[in-house]
Amino acid sequence: MPSDIYPDSGCRLPLPRREDMDEAGRAMFDRHSDPKGGTLAGLRGPGGLRMHSPKLAELENALNRYLRYGAGFSGAVRELAILVTAREMDSAFEWAAHETQALKDGVPQAAVDIVKHRRPVEGLTDTEAAIIRLGREMLGARKVSAGTFAAARKIFGDRGLIDLVSLAVFECQVPEGKPVLPR
Repeated sequence: MPSDIYPDSGCRLPLPRREDMDEAGRAMFDRHSDPKGGTLAGLRGPGGLRMHSPKLAELENALNRYLRYGAGFSGAVRELAILVTAREMDSAFEWAAHETQALKDGVPQAAVDIVKHRRPVEGLTDTEAAIIRLGREMLGARKVSAGTFAAARKIFGDRGLIDLVSLAVFECQVPEGKPVLPR
């Protein structure tokens, strides 16, 4: 691990301390600490670090819950979008946190492997291909082609497209023993 990484958080900031928080911050801390609290990574992830700024954590938590559970995406769509983002950003932490969840939520192993190894999207459904192309172009090429945009808009509509591109990642280090992405 790089020398500027805190072992407790796996990031460049230490985990926030519960005793340093106000009542609302402690309640959020407790939710993140609870294995059934709705976060895949618990405190050791972006949600835990955001608690250094309690108001931001509260707002981000609401946005995250909306994008994950209120936007109307199936688990497979949501998790594939997160995996594409993680891969394009080379965010090993997000990949490790979401690969297993993606498979549980119905993302086919073939689609996971295509994203993981940056292979062509042939053989996938139109929806899977659109999510992967959109993420690759938006984050990798930093420009989305008219054809990719039109395909994604046709599948998701205007609101769904905005919600889809709003799924994002935060760079953290992979916990020891978790799989890492190939370079």
